[in-house]
Amino acid sequence: MFEKLKETVLKYEEITERLNNPGTADDSKLYMELLKEQGKLSPVVESYRSYEENEKAISDAEEMVKTEEDPELKALAKEELNDALKRRPELEKELKLLLIPKDADDDRNVIIEIRAGAGGEEAALFASSLYRMYVKYAEKNGFSVETTDVEDTGIGGFKFVSFMINGKGAYSKLKYESGVHRVQRVPETESGGRIHTSTATVAIMPEATEIEVSIDPNDCRIDVFRASGNGGQCVNTTDSAVRLTHIPTGIVISCQDEKSQIKNKAKAFKVLRAKLYELNKEKAHAEEASLRKSQVGTGDRSEKIRTYNFPQSRMTDHRIGLTLYSLEKIMEGDLDQVIEPLTGADVAERLAALDTDS
Repeated sequence: MFEKLKETVLKYEEITERLNNPGTADDSKLYMELLKEQGKLSPVVESYRSYEENEKAISDAEEMVKTEEDPELKALAKEELNDALKRRPELEKELKLLLIPKDADDDRNVIIEIRAGAGGEEAALFASSLYRMYVKYAEKNGFSVETTDVEDTGIGGFKFVSFMINGKGAYSKLKYESGVHRVQRVPETESGGRIHTSTATVAIMPEATEIEVSIDPNDCRIDVFRASGNGGQCVNTTDSAVRLTHIPTGIVISCQDEKSQIKNKAKAFKVLRAKLYELNKEKAHAEEASLRKSQVGTGDRSEKIRTYNFPQSRMTDHRIGLTLYSLEKIMEGDLDQVIEPLTGADVAERLAALDTDS
């Protein structure tokens, strides 16, 4: 760990020296890049300098305890030594946390897809409940929600729903939601009162920019059609809905939420960029032979991550062994009680990995 810290300090000093060079300011792009990099390294350097100052205080106090003959000064040195020793683990933990690489996607907007899994109509109703839960959570955090596509069942269930949650840090909050969500409850359609088990799959993708993911228009086929809905709802008299097919990957995106074909097309391309960005990330991770399998995970859609047991008002996250008996609040969007322990477990894993490497 300390080798990494020394390298960081050297890099910071080199950048500072370059910024102080009068010629650097002539290249505004380079100057801004260096300034941004300096800003990223600054908290680590400041924390490391505080740690070094504390270590020097320990060394000086220890020496004074050994050599000082005056009882009062000796007692004062012991007190300073104890204070500095108490600060040491706090400063070490702070340094470790700062050294954990920040997820570059954390500040992004997020695109969520929910698909009904095993369980027929009850699975579709559960998918609808999950959608409502995430919308409620977004509202509590001041995020905005844009639905892009819905395939409903006509009685309140969703076979599939795709939507965007816009707000700084949305991805950092919701990135651990990818996977299979299982529900155990008595369906409204069940006359015998038997508990059914159903599933829905949640996919979480960070929004990507046009610069990061360039899409060749020749690789896409765009079809327009008339938006539809049950009971005559959301039925347009013009071909405003858009179906976007990315020929190289076979990815198909439908968007019919907006009455404008142009807006639906723009949303479809946003979703496509996110999917292609996610594919590139998965490919990069697969190629990294040394990548550790995370207990928390952020991308395995086949992994059963959570069970919602309605009769017992219990939610269990299987990745970290978290069990909460406040299911009603969770389904109303009170997800922080789930997300915060998941984030904490991920940080603990990364700290452990840092200790192994150092």
